Amino acid sequence: MKANGNNANIVIIDDEADLCELLEYNLSKAGFNVTTFLDTKRVEQFLEEESCDILIVDRNLGGIEGSKFVSSLRAKGYNEPVIFLTAKNSSKEKLEGFESGGDDYITKPFELDELIARITALLKRYKKESQIYKFKEITLNLTTQEVKINKTSLELTKLEFALLLEFVKNKNILLSRDELLGDVWQNDMANEKTVNIAIKRLRAKLGDAGECIKSVRGEGYKLC
Repeated sequence: MKANGNNANIVIIDDEADLCELLEYNLSKAGFNVTTFLDTKRVEQFLEEESCDILIVDRNLGGIEGSKFVSSLRAKGYNEPVIFLTAKNSSKEKLEGFESGGDDYITKPFELDELIARITALLKRYKKESQIYKFKEITLNLTTQEVKINKTSLELTKLEFALLLEFVKNKNILLSRDELLGDVWQNDMANEKTVNIAIKRLRAKLGDAGECIKSVRGEGYKLC
């Protein structure tokens, strides 16, 4: 099997333990980092604390139906791409999956090579614009321009909001000062010192959550 996962982080939620083991083995062999859950109880906490590039979700889960779980994640601002992998195969059920926030839909039984191809394609094209973005306890609502730390609203300037949004959209990715200047300021008058000062102020306003913005000496900043 060709390794093409490029260390992307895959979360699988399926109540079939044997299938979870099979997928973990084969997707790991293809170059993905895989975490499995037999139910949804600890998934949201995992998404708060760890990096996830794609969720693979069964719909026949105990406790909550898979599409309802994905719909609840979307409402809370979790924008990770979702592939449903399920035995529910009617047109109506497929439509429900996409309407709940799914990005792809594969029915069981399935071909492993096709699943890997769809994961790879989704990773390449996924750059969905959302109205709500969430990183750990930080939530940004683009419609209301509101930022919350847990449930507490925070006042940010327009520039600080744009800067925080840039970090959340590119979480776990190193952003150089030049990239931040180009994407956030778009102003020839700004310079690297401008970036440093703005990030210092943003960190202070975020309080403990500001510690997630890490300085990488000589290179830039990363939200992680």
